Amino acid sequence: MMELRKQKGLEIAALGRLTHKGRVWAVPSRRHPSKVYQVSLRPKSPTCTCPDFESRRRKCKHIFAVEHVLSHPKNTTNKRRARKSKPAPEAGKVQRPTYRQEWPAYNRAQTHEKAHFLVLLADLCQSIEAPRQEKGRPRVPLGDIIFAATLRSYSTVSGRRFMCDLREAQIKGCLSRLPSYTAMFDYLNMAALTPCLKQLIQASSLPLTAVETEFTVDLSGFSTHTYSRWYDVKYGNDEDWRDWIKVHLICGVKTHIVTGVEVTRAYANDSPYFKPLIEQTARTGFQMSEVSADKAYLSGTNIRVSLLHGAMPFIPFKTNSTPTGGGSVWARLYHFYHFQREEFLTHYHKRSNSESTFSMIKAKFGERLRCKTERAQFNEALCKILAHNLCCVIQSMYELGIEPNFSDIESRKATP
Repeated sequence: MMELRKQKGLEIAALGRLTHKGRVWAVPSRRHPSKVYQVSLRPKSPTCTCPDFESRRRKCKHIFAVEHVLSHPKNTTNKRRARKSKPAPEAGKVQRPTYRQEWPAYNRAQTHEKAHFLVLLADLCQSIEAPRQEKGRPRVPLGDIIFAATLRSYSTVSGRRFMCDLREAQIKGCLSRLPSYTAMFDYLNMAALTPCLKQLIQASSLPLTAVETEFTVDLSGFSTHTYSRWYDVKYGNDEDWRDWIKVHLICGVKTHIVTGVEVTRAYANDSPYFKPLIEQTARTGFQMSEVSADKAYLSGTNIRVSLLHGAMPFIPFKTNSTPTGGGSVWARLYHFYHFQREEFLTHYHKRSNSESTFSMIKAKFGERLRCKTERAQFNEALCKILAHNLCCVIQSMYELGIEPNFSDIESRKATP
């Protein structure tokens, strides 16, 4: 019986809240926590006001609880709350690592982001060479158009309200000529703007070539203001009438920097865009050690392209996949996926960083595109990606101590 009372006292000490004033302790009841008993710790004969002690005049569970609190080296405060220990990981189960947010660096980056954004974007756009104009009125320089379109995507306001920010940027010397809001959207319809934006996206990722070695490929849709036919919506069981475009990208696992991007229509296949994304990243100068992607990118061609660029592909196999018919590399990866599944999943889990990248872009710059024509929508989506890259570079300036200098990067020059 004494051992039973001692065990109950340990339970009260672990789950209850014990307070004291001098040598008198207030101990809650085990069955009714709202009821409190007074325990007096006399040197030789401690007492308690509970019925068990008054009838037996021997140590009760409340006295054992107080003695346990005093004997425990960590319980020296006046008020003690129970701390539930984390369950031990199961045998054979991989525990995912967690990382602490560097809040001081994050706060400094966020509070100074816009100032750095203007400088870095202007530095990138200065090297864009405008095409020769044979006739017509003098056009706004192409660098100013890209600067204005990207800064508008960063501000997330309408073109008319954005003119105030654009005039302030001109006063700071970021623009050589101020375009109107109508001209800014008209220039987004230019097909020559697409290769310029893609090269600027690659150039904006260059400061992180020494940081990123692990990459992931994925796609996501951006809705537009173009509506589908009512017939397609009715018989296709679509929940939204809006059309959308696909953005295929490859990004780094550590900083979420985008190193390659392709924009397509809504129903374009996924797998064919794996190869150009890998090649864009390799041309930019990144040393790839591994690439992760979902089952939509599974093919022998994509696996060989990854290995040719020194990257180990972590692409899960489908249920109908077989080890034969795809070559020796295909067979080895097939057996690795099936017989070393835990090790494979530790690498494949990094694919979630691509979803985090899309979430960052849509939450900060919006998930809808405002332009009406398809070409302008493609360019607007690329402007969002470029704005995201510059934000990642600014974040790395404070967290990793990187000092970007786009003026010395010759490969970033984009000629339409």
